[in-house]
Amino acid sequence: METETISPRPKTDPALLIAIALTSFSALLLELALTRLFSVVLFYHFAFLAISVALLGLGAGGVYAYLRRSWLMSIATRPLAATLCTINAAAIFVALEIVLHVPVSLELSSWNFFRLTAIYLASAVPFFFTGLIFSLVFARETHHVTRLYGADLLGGALACLAVVPLLNWIGGPNAILFSAFAMAGAAIVWNRGTTNGREPALPKERPSLHNFLPGAAAALLIALILFNHSGSLIDVIYAKGMFRDRSWVEFAKWNAISRVEVDHQGDTKAVVIDADASTYIMNTDPHHWGAGWERSLMSAPPALANVLRPHGAFAIIGPGGGVDVLRAVANGSPSVTGIEINPLIATAVMRRRYADYAYHLYELPEVHIHVTDGRSFIRNSHEQYDVIQMTLVDTWASTAAGAFALSENSLYTADAFREYFQHLKPDGMIAITRWEFRQPREALRVVSVAMEALHQLGVANPAQNFMVVSEGELDEDGIPVVVLAKKTPFTPAEEDAVEQHIERNDDLNSLYLPSDPGQNPFSALIARNDPWAFARQYPYNVAPVNDNAPFFFFTLKTGQILNEESLQQGIDWKVNLGVVVLGMVLVISLAAVLAFLVLPMLLGAGGPSRRRVSLLYFIAIGLGYILVEIAFIQRFVLFLGHPTYALTVVIFLLLLASGAGSLISRRWLREPARVWLPLVLIAAALCLYVFVLPSALTAMVGLPFVLKLVVSGLLLIPLGVAMGMPFPTGLRALASSAEAAAHATAGNAVEWAWAMNAASSVFGSVLAMVIAIHWGLNVTLASGAAAYLAAIALSRTLSSPMPNLKS
Repeated sequence: METETISPRPKTDPALLIAIALTSFSALLLELALTRLFSVVLFYHFAFLAISVALLGLGAGGVYAYLRRSWLMSIATRPLAATLCTINAAAIFVALEIVLHVPVSLELSSWNFFRLTAIYLASAVPFFFTGLIFSLVFARETHHVTRLYGADLLGGALACLAVVPLLNWIGGPNAILFSAFAMAGAAIVWNRGTTNGREPALPKERPSLHNFLPGAAAALLIALILFNHSGSLIDVIYAKGMFRDRSWVEFAKWNAISRVEVDHQGDTKAVVIDADASTYIMNTDPHHWGAGWERSLMSAPPALANVLRPHGAFAIIGPGGGVDVLRAVANGSPSVTGIEINPLIATAVMRRRYADYAYHLYELPEVHIHVTDGRSFIRNSHEQYDVIQMTLVDTWASTAAGAFALSENSLYTADAFREYFQHLKPDGMIAITRWEFRQPREALRVVSVAMEALHQLGVANPAQNFMVVSEGELDEDGIPVVVLAKKTPFTPAEEDAVEQHIERNDDLNSLYLPSDPGQNPFSALIARNDPWAFARQYPYNVAPVNDNAPFFFFTLKTGQILNEESLQQGIDWKVNLGVVVLGMVLVISLAAVLAFLVLPMLLGAGGPSRRRVSLLYFIAIGLGYILVEIAFIQRFVLFLGHPTYALTVVIFLLLLASGAGSLISRRWLREPARVWLPLVLIAAALCLYVFVLPSALTAMVGLPFVLKLVVSGLLLIPLGVAMGMPFPTGLRALASSAEAAAHATAGNAVEWAWAMNAASSVFGSVLAMVIAIHWGLNVTLASGAAAYLAAIALSRTLSSPMPNLKS
């Protein structure tokens, strides 16, 4: 027999579900597009702000709905939601303008911190209105909460599908404008909806302005998107704290991976990625490159691979403008495979717009360009190569998956190096070029990672398997250093060839040769033959990294993080500052949560003694969901071969499945007290995934992409269905308990639960990356399981009668 909480209930108005889905679509599209925009305008570390900003705003909206409940209750839901959506469309436009016009650099100053906070709070305003709408509707429509939650998740899932094509077709700023257009569309739907019997009656004649504004806003926004298609009206003004002079920009385009522009710099043309990293387009015939080009390119450290294997088969990861490709072709390589992750560079720039300028380098018969992730391509390749080469592959560009989901990180793990060695011919080599400094750490970590990979392949002492050469003397600013590594020892003839080349090029300097190891950290590490022990005693963290914690570029140890002098030495200072940025986000999030969530709720409720223990349940499931989501995004990057695919597939499947779980929960969990059942299933599945998921994904990485999508669905959909049940079931239990308590209201409890769930997700979004960097993705996933286990214990408080929260 059905319980009183689920029967009888009015039929859900389809317009209500469509309006909720559109509002959710707009909010999540805005969040995802902001990660792209933050990566360009700020630095890729700050792209992670978008998640925290969104969750803070959603929670703050719930708090406001609770504090002003008596006033808001006098207004019918539909016209109120329509007005809020119209205001929100304007707020999204204003937030975009603030992000584009407020310069934020990476200097550690109070003024810079203030500007970052201003962007943080301005970006949170649209999510505040979204949270206000959701909390009002959920509180007033408690009998339809499962369908509403399902519509909410469905709208978010559709945003995940839309963000990649939108970024590819119309660019970052226009994608944000499109989210404002969708919000205006939601306002139109809200206006078309009907009221139910529990709301104040609507006037017979609505003011014409009330109906006119949403449509006018939608028309203006779509017109602005069309006129701004080339970025002529709204585009990047400041990037990395510097004003962007567009006079030297010849070409600019966005996609889901980055913003790419081609600048003319004197006699050369440079491809600039996210207004930061750059790669030069080669402007010479590779078969007749001339003495000047030959002297310039062959005097660089990466050229040693061409000296040793002039006619070898090359696999070049991240060829960019084609420097390494040109060197390989000009030296006589019969087969050059280039693996470029960004289609704008490989196709739009090198094979279309600037093909003539580059002498059609990427269209030569001996050159084979593949647009995909380098790691995944090598994994799936059946070819064997003489050289696998990576030269300064470090765009520092967050994809649409957000910061710290960098494709480059997965290229520099011991697991990746082991795969590179396995795809070499018996006498083949890897040639990895990194920046290096007076106190070595990047190229030194390459040696450390390669040594670990060689140990795993059975090479007991690889002292004869390395050569390290720099471009000049090591200094604080950083110079290119190439690390050559083989599965077999370098021969005396190979070493002689390198020494002769160094003698002919005064700029080159040997740091380690098997017969002349020298006295430096490279020789000390190789002689120690234990990279872990060496790293423990070395000033920087140069220990090998693996796929479980693929953060190759974070070389600071804990004691150096708060030392400004350590942060601002060399080219890698902005990378290591990412750890500090995480701390800044945590501080800003903490202050914002206290100011906009916790204190208003406590003061409005009459003090901390009136808090409900049951709200800890919603904190636990919010924390668990975000920890699991972020861990899965990172874990599936390698499996699916692209960070953007990981974002789209993981979040889409989880949200879609969670929406289905929300709908199923009302029938499957007729008694809300049984909410412990899906929680147990979630915790058990996550514990299982901690142990089996990494090896399972590795074993199936060679599958065709369509089958990978099927596997992703099989792994994520059942879990997502279960993860969609605890929140709406908890809301139903909370509402029924509040109705049973004297003078309490169901809406009161729902608003509290909404705000606390969002607050925990704010911290969880930051906490997930802190855990991943320090302890790895497995521990992050295990932490999500622990949060759901805590929710099992806390679920018992949901059915207990609770005191009135009204002051």
